[in-house]
Order: sequence, then structure tokens, then C-alpha cells
Amino acid sequence: MDDLDRQLINRLQLGLPLVRQPWQQVAREVGSEPGEVLDRVHALLEDGVLTRFGPMFDIERLGGAFTLAALAVPETRFEAVAAQLNALPQVAHNYRREHRWNMWFVLACATAQELTATLSRIEALTGLAVLNLPKEQTYHVGLYFPV
Repeated sequence: MDDLDRQLINRLQLGLPLVRQPWQQVAREVGSEPGEVLDRVHALLEDGVLTRFGPMFDIERLGGAFTLAALAVPETRFEAVAAQLNALPQVAHNYRREHRWNMWFVLACATAQELTATLSRIEALTGLAVLNLPKEQTYHVGLYFPV
């Protein structure tokens, strides 16, 4: 990773400018060309330096439903269960925690009914009870990790 990659990561954490040609503006801000900026973003995604680049939607305002959930997965089954969850299109994030409930994931579904069905499907697929932790209140946490 060079200085331009670091500048891009730092700049893009703040979002894309809401202008007709955002990549031109970002390129000007980091002293580059739009094509180079796009190539760098694609390379950072391909290399796994960036895991996701895209908009954040408020799924509830769009009529959908989401929840944070957890499983207590035996260590010997952890990778297999992770693969089962990662194969589901409704699983937005899946990560390990150092806790009895060691696999945490976010489900995002088109409807509340689909969310309930997906939670049941996960229990049937894995044979494990799902701890469902629906949102009670919304907080906005503006995270920024300078590189």
C-alpha cells in the first residue's frame, strides 16, 4: 500500500461527494486522475484491503427488516457453520467473538416475515439455537480509522 492508497482509504471513509462526477472530485483532492482512483479502489477490493465499498441503506425505511444475532458454535464446527451462514444472501456480516456466543452476524431481509423464516432456517441448518438481538434504538456512530 502506498501513499495514494492511504489517501484514498482515508478520503473514502468520509463518503463520496454528492456531485455529478464524484470520482473527478476525489481524484483532485488526492492529486490523481479519476481512472487511477477507480483502478486503485478496484485493486484494494480485489486484494482484500477493502472488504466492501458501497452505500449504506436504512433497510427499515425501505420496508425491510434486520437484526443482530449470535450462535454458540462448538469450535470443531466453527468453520463449517461460518460457511453455511456466509452462503445465505441475508447474512450481511459474520464474525467471531471470544465469548460463549462466539459467532455474531447481521441478517438483512426484505420483510419481517423473511427475517423470522431466515432465523428458523439457520437453526434448522446448523442445529444450533439462534440468539436474536433486534435493535431497540438507533444510534449513529461516525467511525473513522485513519490509515
